[in-house]
Amino acid sequence: MLKELTGSRKKEYDVTIFQTPVFRENKGYRQVYRLSIKGMNHEECLTSVFSQFNVPDRMPCDFSGRFLSTGDILYIDEGRRGQFYYQLKSGGWKKINRIHIR
Repeated sequence: MLKELTGSRKKEYDVTIFQTPVFRENKGYRQVYRLSIKGMNHEECLTSVFSQFNVPDRMPCDFSGRFLSTGDILYIDEGRRGQFYYQLKSGGWKKINRIHIR
């Protein structure tokens, strides 16, 4: 009922995971997986993706990448609302410019 009163609802985010072929490289990012995640905001979405792709039992069968680790990039596409890139740093997810994907 609180959701109805505040108008806050989870929305569906189109998320793409980018990783380099070799761990700890900073060039050559490639798309390794694309999925839809429901969340209240980007932070909740990032947390959900991280928890799903760092537990072997929760990873999808068709996922061919490795565990999410420092340097990996998540791309959130909101269509007309914008495109957002986040890179996993040692202190958590940091918003970056798309130019970092080379």
